[in-house]
Amino acid sequence: MTTTTTLHPAMHRAALIAGLGLLLMAVLAGLATFGVLERVVTDGDASRTTSDILASFGSFRLAILTLFGVAVLDVVVAWALWAFFDRVHHTVAVLAAWCRGLYAVVFAVAISQLVAAARLLADGRLRGQADRQLQSEVLTQIEQFDDIWSLGLGLFGIHLLLIGWLAFRSGYVPRFIGVLVSIAGTGYLVDSFGGLLFATYTFELASFTFIGEVVLMIWLLVFAARRQRNEGGSSDDHQLAGLSGSSKIRNSGPESRS
Repeated sequence: MTTTTTLHPAMHRAALIAGLGLLLMAVLAGLATFGVLERVVTDGDASRTTSDILASFGSFRLAILTLFGVAVLDVVVAWALWAFFDRVHHTVAVLAAWCRGLYAVVFAVAISQLVAAARLLADGRLRGQADRQLQSEVLTQIEQFDDIWSLGLGLFGIHLLLIGWLAFRSGYVPRFIGVLVSIAGTGYLVDSFGGLLFATYTFELASFTFIGEVVLMIWLLVFAARRQRNEGGSSDDHQLAGLSGSSKIRNSGPESRS
């Protein structure tokens, strides 16, 4: 098995960027979705959703901006993971990066539906109107955000399946992490296609299988930190070896050669 001491230094930087990117994405997405959107959006209730958004309009717009930031980070993480796994299998690593990049584009399109909802509410507030038609249009835009995002998660699921395969085959990532990441990808695929094929599908399998993403993120950060320490230790070891060698040369004599 390949060890971390024989891997290219660029992989340390890629692991660090990917790990930090995943960590930042988790924080930002959590704040935007669970901290704001889940709090102001009530499924099937246009009137309450509209009034709740207007009551927290600044937070709603900030959540939209945050989600766009998450989409940008998706592209950064896609590049970093490609750089990290490219030596395992170039074609699969590139395909995985493209899947996540395309998912980021779809996610940005989904977020644009929230932008449209915010504009509708801003215009309605300026006119002093919040009639049922406006409320219905706002809820429709939000539902379109959910639908487009769910569709894009299919690409994200494929990305995770490919990353799981690369991790499993790499020799330097523990194989169980590859399995967990593949399971996470399967969860997203089932949710995406389930919602697409069955209007009554409401089960979120990914809410149970996402653990693979968390484990990969933690491992990448630990790998990057360990690599940094190993490089520092290696440098110190070389210096100590040089001093020791000089001492041996100076003290060498007939006894040392016997």
